This record gives sequence, C-alpha cells and structure tokens, in this order.
Amino acid sequence: MKVRSFKHILQYTVAIIVVAAFSSCTTSQEIIYFQDEPLSSLNSTVFKSEIKYKANDLLTINVSALDPETVRPFNLPVITNSLTSLNPQGNATAQTYIIDDSGNIEFPVLGTLKLGGLTRNEASLMLKEKISEYVNNPIINIRLTNFTVTVLGEVNNPGTFKVEEEKISLLEAIGLAGDLTIHGVRDNIFLIREQDGVKRFTKFDLTSINVVNQPNYYLEQNDVIYVEPNPAKIRSASYNQNYVLIISAVGTLATIAAILVR
Repeated sequence: MKVRSFKHILQYTVAIIVVAAFSSCTTSQEIIYFQDEPLSSLNSTVFKSEIKYKANDLLTINVSALDPETVRPFNLPVITNSLTSLNPQGNATAQTYIIDDSGNIEFPVLGTLKLGGLTRNEASLMLKEKISEYVNNPIINIRLTNFTVTVLGEVNNPGTFKVEEEKISLLEAIGLAGDLTIHGVRDNIFLIREQDGVKRFTKFDLTSINVVNQPNYYLEQNDVIYVEPNPAKIRSASYNQNYVLIISAVGTLATIAAILVR
C-alpha cells in the first residue's frame, strides 16, 4: 500500500510539472502583428505629427544671413572644448537654450520669448519676424537636442533612445528597442505621456493594422512605451522560483519509492 501511495504521489507531481510546461504555450494570434484588414484611405484619418516644444526642452537656434556680421548678436558663442590627446583638434559645441516651466527662453537682443507650445515652423516664423526688424532676410534654424523616447518591458533591448530627426512613430521606437519578445502582449501596449504636468495614457493594439491611424501613433519627446508580459511569462517567473524545490522533491520521492520497491 505504501509503495502504491508513493507511486501515485510521484505520478501526480510529474503531471503537475508537465501541465505547467505546456500551459506556457503561446498561440499565433497572440504574436502576429497586423492581423486584420486596413481601413480604406477614404476612411483613414491623418494626424499631424509635428511636435510642440515643452518645458525643459533644449534647443539650438542658429541665425544666418547674407552678411554674417549682422546676425552675430543673435547667436550664442560657440564653445570649443579643450585640446587633449584624445581630442587633438578640439570640438566646437553650440550652446543651447532651455525652455523654462513657463515655456520661455531668454534670447539675445530680443529678450524673453515664449516658445513653449509652438512647433518648429511656428517658432522659426516668429523669430524670423522679430529679427527681420534688425536683419534683412534672416534664416532661422532650430533643433531640439534632447528628444528621447523610452521603451520598457518585454522588448529585446529596453532603454532610452535619442531621436535625431525629431519625428518617430510607435513602431519605429519599438524597432529601436529590438522588437517585442515572444512574451510581449501585442494588443495592450501602453504609451505614457506627460502633458501640462499631467500623465496621460494611451493603449495600442499591434495585432491591428489600423494602429497606424490611431492618435498618438507618432511620439513626442520624453514619451514612455511599456510592453507588459503575457500570462505565460508571469507564470513562468513563478515556476522558475519553484523548479529547484519541485525537482528536489521529485528526486526524493523517486529515491524513497525505489527503496520501498526493493
């Protein structure tokens, strides 16, 4: 009776391990992108992707004209790094303007300017209009130097990424992070964005091709994307912690059963 009882316990324990292993399987519907039909071009909506400047943005602003001397007062001095053995030529670095909490910068000659809430084109037009009072046909070039997005969770290369072109889509950001892992939930991607001091959340479904028509598909500076793990990954994390104990218990039961059989 004791031998049979131990055999039943051993069989039951092994069965639990087998069920746990197979329960972590993932279906193709959970991992394939763009499974449905796209909206027709007549029904799709094109959303503007041009970003607007926010507090704590760092900007480089360069003013040029046919006569360089006329725009010199409107440009910050360029900083040249010290010559070293690793930097024998020295690198010139353009100084940046930081947008304060009120959306303003302090600009040479013109004083306080409100750039917060403006797009690059709007800010360029405003500066051109003001500087035209002093310079003929000024050319304004503005760049945002600290545009970053962060991708966390079930991706192959999580981290914070700098965006050089000042324009990036949700899929491009996920591409920078090495795509989702096999355990990432495709239909519940979180976008966390701060607007006017308030955190706002958007969900995306990558199993639908129409995700490209969704508002906020194009990201803004400092956006955070989070990919949550699927239930199989969550369960496997718990299983992994108990595998050693389970295997040890199975081994002990097998040893005891073998001794009793003998």
